[in-house]
Amino acid sequence: MADDRTAAMDTVTLGLETARHLAVTALNRAGVTLANANPTADALLAAEMDGQAGHGLSRVPSYCLHARVGKVDGAAMPTASPAGKAGIHIDAGHGFAYPAIDLAINHLLPLAAEMGVAAAAIRRSHHFGQAGRHVERLADQGLVALAFANTPAALPLPGGRRSLMGTNPIAFAAPLSGRPPLVVDMALSVAARGKIMAASKAGRPIPEGWAVDAAGHPTTDADAALGGSLLPMGGAKGAALALMVEVICAALAGGSFGWHASGLFDGQGGPPDLGQLLIVLNPACFGGDHFADRMAALLLAVAQDAPARLPGDRRLAMRQTAAREGVTIPMALHREILDLTRP
Repeated sequence: MADDRTAAMDTVTLGLETARHLAVTALNRAGVTLANANPTADALLAAEMDGQAGHGLSRVPSYCLHARVGKVDGAAMPTASPAGKAGIHIDAGHGFAYPAIDLAINHLLPLAAEMGVAAAAIRRSHHFGQAGRHVERLADQGLVALAFANTPAALPLPGGRRSLMGTNPIAFAAPLSGRPPLVVDMALSVAARGKIMAASKAGRPIPEGWAVDAAGHPTTDADAALGGSLLPMGGAKGAALALMVEVICAALAGGSFGWHASGLFDGQGGPPDLGQLLIVLNPACFGGDHFADRMAALLLAVAQDAPARLPGDRRLAMRQTAAREGVTIPMALHREILDLTRP
């Protein structure tokens, strides 16, 4: 019980409107326009509600730092240009990723309705955040969606001595009748770097097997892990997938390779210059009603195999709890964000 009381004293619970207002105000004080601060705060709060603290409010201080030192242009407005008949190029202008993603989704919806398949390549971008949120928004519109994003170097290739590739998240979503979409969201490291950052902020250790320190030794120290390398999910297979994402997001979409990208957790270097790719498929163009029937059969099969559950069920439960009770963050982070809201 003493540990529970100590944990409670070290955290603060915020109502959703309060949390959002703090994030918007802090970003705006750092020079981010409201047109960019609002969608950015929405994305951070959504991640916090889903239990993804590493992509949530813990990012507010680093985002503000990046805006102040010029690693991100808080006033940038993304632009779009055609890429063939079913594609769109999005130039994020070294601004935050979330306005660029909003613009991409706005173009993908009519393209998918017309063409059946559509893609948006985003370049000169910043932190992609909770990848699952972006594809879930598309699945909410009846589309099957995939997302890929590269990140600053964190993983070595098998046998390699230095980090070359990022944790490079992959996300997938598909609509389900009568319930929120099926969402699969994973970083290609054993754990997302954002989770290690959140552990560092909270002063917590990380599990064994997540990372090695700068000398290549296994570590449970979050700070040492951030200074070393993360381990790829599934060993060589995860490293191969991370390499695939580098090709898609850097060589194809036009972002920097992970080993050229500046870090997302400090104010050193120029813009990270990352790339992202969204792909959507319209089930109505691939046989129509049979997709909904097959997805219903999938739900039934899972229900008949209880306690099996779909990926994301825990995330949805945490979202519902947060909608009722607000979000709980470390007291130190709350103080840091409050300081950033002051003139």
